Amino acid sequence: MDVQFLVSAFGETQYPPSDRPEVAFAGRSNVGKSSLLNVIVNRKGLAKTSATPGRTQSINYFRVGSSLYLVDLPGYGFARVPLKVKQSWQLMVETYLKNRSNLKAVVVIMDIRREPTAGDIDLLMWLKHYEIAAIQVLTKADKLSRQQAAKQATLIKGVLKGICPTEPIVFSAKTRQGRDEVWERINAVCK
Repeated sequence: MDVQFLVSAFGETQYPPSDRPEVAFAGRSNVGKSSLLNVIVNRKGLAKTSATPGRTQSINYFRVGSSLYLVDLPGYGFARVPLKVKQSWQLMVETYLKNRSNLKAVVVIMDIRREPTAGDIDLLMWLKHYEIAAIQVLTKADKLSRQQAAKQATLIKGVLKGICPTEPIVFSAKTRQGRDEVWERINAVCK
């Protein structure tokens, strides 16, 4: 797969041209966003992973061939980031989500071991309000047994009922479970 890092943007003037569909990736800090991106494009280290939450501080664009942009958004919900920094990230991300005309969907990433946070629910409600497709992905499935993962996915689906009509995708960066389903959803919204 021809994938290349393109740019780290802090504002609209730094975005690449809106000449192809875009799919953004959003989630709480340390939920496995970079690992998910690396697995779906089959490239270790393309999106930088870190044991320290809150490392992604810009909107990072990746070009997939000549047909798609994948966009890594800063994580939300990390308590140790100063309030001013959090507010600037929020403004940067909201501006991106509201104004990017070629944005087709946001992959909302949640840890399968946790119930959705207020931040997850707020993001999903916001996307619903602005009629932006949400693709829910539940990461870290390898940390649970199959039975526990299925139970948690059902529980999370119940919590999000009415907000997001689609089934969440159960995903593991370690086993690559769910990779094909993520691409199916991305391809469906980019038609």
